[in-house]
Amino acid sequence: MLESANERVMALLEPEVRRKADLSAGYLDLLGRDLDLKGPVQDLMRSGIVIRIYERWWRPALGRLAKGMFGPGMADEHRIARLLLALSPGDGVLDIACGPGNFSREFARAVGETGLVVGIDASRPMLERALRDVPAAGVDNLAFVHGDAVGLPFRDQSFDAVCCFAAFHLFDDPFKALDQMRRVLTPGGRIALFTTCHGHSAPLRAFESVMERRSGMRMFEQDEVVHALERRGFVDLRQRISGFTQFVGGRLASDG
Repeated sequence: MLESANERVMALLEPEVRRKADLSAGYLDLLGRDLDLKGPVQDLMRSGIVIRIYERWWRPALGRLAKGMFGPGMADEHRIARLLLALSPGDGVLDIACGPGNFSREFARAVGETGLVVGIDASRPMLERALRDVPAAGVDNLAFVHGDAVGLPFRDQSFDAVCCFAAFHLFDDPFKALDQMRRVLTPGGRIALFTTCHGHSAPLRAFESVMERRSGMRMFEQDEVVHALERRGFVDLRQRISGFTQFVGGRLASDG
């Protein structure tokens, strides 16, 4: 079922990358090994137990803790992603750090059979789980890539929308990853990010600093990601802060 989607993704790869792509596992393996990602959270993302419970229990519970008791739930996160990405039939979507593909599958339904969704993740176990869940979703316009978000393997202007939910703060160099996201977007393309956000109060910031050191994830200032997008030519920026987190979206200016 995934062969046609994989072939479509192959056409989006840089030529030198395409030559070394391995399809034997059902996804496009461009790394041959898992990246050496450092930090306790990154280690957990490779744990078999976490992968099994990630979509149903782990991600909702962790999100609730970070977003606050009255923050958006998972259904709301999916709705926010759809609104920020403004998906239409025929769109090409890149889901960065897609995990088991919970958002990727929904994007695939939104863009229809003429569209294409590519989920990329650095964890092979996550991608293996994503592949197992595709048949039940009933989509054939979805493919997965084992690759690096900080060095995306795709040609310039390959996608109409890029999503990165709950992973931007885990990258070793998040703003280099943001440069890559901009590079692969078409003019007018949309971006949606869900990541961390510092609070204002001194006690809260002290707690967040401890959490940052112990977890290995980065805590962004409230205007840091928005300004980073502005500097890269994004317009129509929207931000929603909830607890220790923020949703940020925008559109790449057509002359950007």
